[in-house]
Amino acid sequence: MKRTPVIARILGGLAAASLALAACAPAATPTAAPQPTEAAQATAAPAATTAPQPTAAPAANFSGTANITFVQEPDNLNPLYSSMWFSDITRQFWLKGAWSFDANNQAFPELVTEIPSADNGGISADGKTLTLKLRPDVTWSDGTPLTADDFVFTYDMVMSEKNIVQTRYPYEDFVSGVEAADPQTVVVHFTEPFAPWLTQIFDYVLPKHVLQPVFEKDGTLDNAEWNRAPTVGVGPFVFSEWESGSHLSFKANSNWVKPPKLEQVFIRIVPDDAAQEAAILAGDTHIGIFLSSDQIDRLEAGGNVKVVATPGGYNESWFLNVNPATAHPAMLDVKVRQAIALATDRFSIVEDLLKPDINPVNATFWDNTPGFATDSLQPYPYDPEQAKALLDEAGWVDSNGDGTRDKDGVELVLRYATTTRELRKNVQAVVQQQWAQVGIGVELINHSSDIFWNNYNDGGPQALGEYDISEYSQSPNGPPDPEASNNWLCSEVTSADNPDGANWQGYCDPAMDELLKKQAVTADPAARLALYREIQQKMYDEVLYIGMWKDPDLWSINSGLQGVNLSGPTPFWNASDWSVAP
Repeated sequence: MKRTPVIARILGGLAAASLALAACAPAATPTAAPQPTEAAQATAAPAATTAPQPTAAPAANFSGTANITFVQEPDNLNPLYSSMWFSDITRQFWLKGAWSFDANNQAFPELVTEIPSADNGGISADGKTLTLKLRPDVTWSDGTPLTADDFVFTYDMVMSEKNIVQTRYPYEDFVSGVEAADPQTVVVHFTEPFAPWLTQIFDYVLPKHVLQPVFEKDGTLDNAEWNRAPTVGVGPFVFSEWESGSHLSFKANSNWVKPPKLEQVFIRIVPDDAAQEAAILAGDTHIGIFLSSDQIDRLEAGGNVKVVATPGGYNESWFLNVNPATAHPAMLDVKVRQAIALATDRFSIVEDLLKPDINPVNATFWDNTPGFATDSLQPYPYDPEQAKALLDEAGWVDSNGDGTRDKDGVELVLRYATTTRELRKNVQAVVQQQWAQVGIGVELINHSSDIFWNNYNDGGPQALGEYDISEYSQSPNGPPDPEASNNWLCSEVTSADNPDGANWQGYCDPAMDELLKKQAVTADPAARLALYREIQQKMYDEVLYIGMWKDPDLWSINSGLQGVNLSGPTPFWNASDWSVAP
């Protein structure tokens, strides 16, 4: 996964459509999350529009620790500088956004009094102005009131060229300004109606009173201590400690509008999937994260653990480097990219390593996004003979008899990069054997998570283009919305001149730009869906993306932790309700 969150429409239709899109499938129980049909999607219940009433517990009642395991360590906790899922999901503990999504993937207010709509005046008649009314009872964990100035400051920090952030999308492309009309009112001005605002705008807010002095002193937030030790936040818990390679902890925040029942959330960093599985089976962790479907039977065998799935929109994916400046020259030829897909038996990989009923091979980036998946495109088949023919047509032949194809003195050896996850290493080993049968060589590369997701200025291998195939699990930027434009826009191509660009593949096509920008400002859901059909078809024909398998989030929950009710977009949305069984 690579980035996060935000969605909406114009006039009454603008608000209604966005809320319908926010209402996705309910969280599943031990198997993959159900995916609603497009018809069901259109008639789904609207999202909540008013803030839930706090049921505050006195500080003296804080009791117990929720233990969670992470198999990857966050690279940064400041969302300006991280697109890593393991960083993102911690924010529901300590850095709430304007709204969250419940177990039905419906939006509900967190920092605001209600979800903006045309009916409540939150969306202007022309769809270009969004008004957020802040809750008057929300304070930062140090007791400082949260105000509209914090939202304006957040926007300013995203847009400041002095900060080398992960991405400025969508603010740079669609927002002309953010203002504080009064301390409790935030006004967002769009250059034109922006359909995905609910999953793209203010999914986090930064504390101005903490970070503005740092920015004024250092001229940037790039090196702020708060990035790794955010001791002031807004949520049911507040950061306590981060010991690299060991753990992160968050303590109860009595200043949150709904103080938690727990005293602490403790996140233990474990080295690999096997270590996490051992901790789950031993009862040492309440919540296991980022599981694979082949673990379900073993984990549930003892009766104390339940594995549940949430519809987060994720697919295990291959992202192909097509940047002429950094990619292997063969990657610039669509015939070679097609041959790569045909030479890879993803079906047997899923059959041998996972559960095909939970993790079927996917065809497009949106196959796990309810309402936007398409049955008209099927996964590329396994056809090694056709792969060989395409490579021959592209001029890649084994001229020196070493078993690897070459062209103009360049060997067809591709850099296949991913994380250190054991499942992905196993997939790499199988792929290496399959590609050898058609004459494609491979350099297998594995990076620790704190390196793999780094941005350009921090030497991130993906941002620098030091790969040809990159594998990880990714979803659109804001499920339940399909928005993912920053992955493929020309303006987001990462380079020395654009280090905060989010398009690490280096893909640039004006025709795709036009489609992506048009969908973002299309209010009518049917028309927007039609545009996504075109986008998916173009990506499929050009083989810009190869799906490995649908990847619903699988979590283990120990019976010793009660009240857990996970969602896809914001998994820990109800952490205030968690308690440890007596």
